[in-house]
Amino acid sequence: MYADSAEPVAGRSGCADQGLRAALYAARMESLDLIGWAGSALLVWSLLQSRLLRLRALNLLGCLVLIGFNAALGVWPMVGLNVVLCAINIWYLWRMLATRHDDKAYQVVEVRTDDEFLGHVLRSHHDDIVRFNPTFTPASLTRRDAAAFLVASGDEVVGVVVFHVLESGVAQVDLDYVTERYRDFTPGEFVFRRDRYFVDRGCRTVITPPAMRAPYYDRLGFQRDGDSYVLELAGAARG
Repeated sequence: MYADSAEPVAGRSGCADQGLRAALYAARMESLDLIGWAGSALLVWSLLQSRLLRLRALNLLGCLVLIGFNAALGVWPMVGLNVVLCAINIWYLWRMLATRHDDKAYQVVEVRTDDEFLGHVLRSHHDDIVRFNPTFTPASLTRRDAAAFLVASGDEVVGVVVFHVLESGVAQVDLDYVTERYRDFTPGEFVFRRDRYFVDRGCRTVITPPAMRAPYYDRLGFQRDGDSYVLELAGAARG
């Protein structure tokens, strides 16, 4: 009689163990699904980025998440694919960061202030220019002592710098604009690092416009002066 009553108890215990294992498996799969969706969302979000550095960084993060997700499921072809994508992203990130301050990667081209291509660039990026350089107006280009420079990476224009010379030997920067794709970089520095653009015009000091968004001038030796930044030119001091 006792043996007969023990069988149902053992059966119920086995069912309980199976139910627990099933619940744990379901919870594990649900967690993996969340990780997989998160990795996929990062990949999609990265492709929506205009900034090159941010695109590569987010894409790398998404690939790393998906490597873990696919490895947990044992989907090795997808693991291999994401490993290759990680390597590609790391290579591009290294190249971008290694050349961000390399004057061989960027070319500065001085243009006339009435240059048609300069006008086209300014019109094409008008709304973005106003957003980051709120004090700039096209009238700045009509000054007799104005100077304009385009900064290019390969055949792509990535920045514009415009300044005019004051009687006191001061170069007043009117515009220092970087296109959105290169917003994580500072191509304008290649103009400010070359004293001759200013010294040849009799300038001893460079002053940036006030109220600029996301200024980077402190990294180039500029000193904060109210809402602007000031650079004393080494070339002028030697002269």
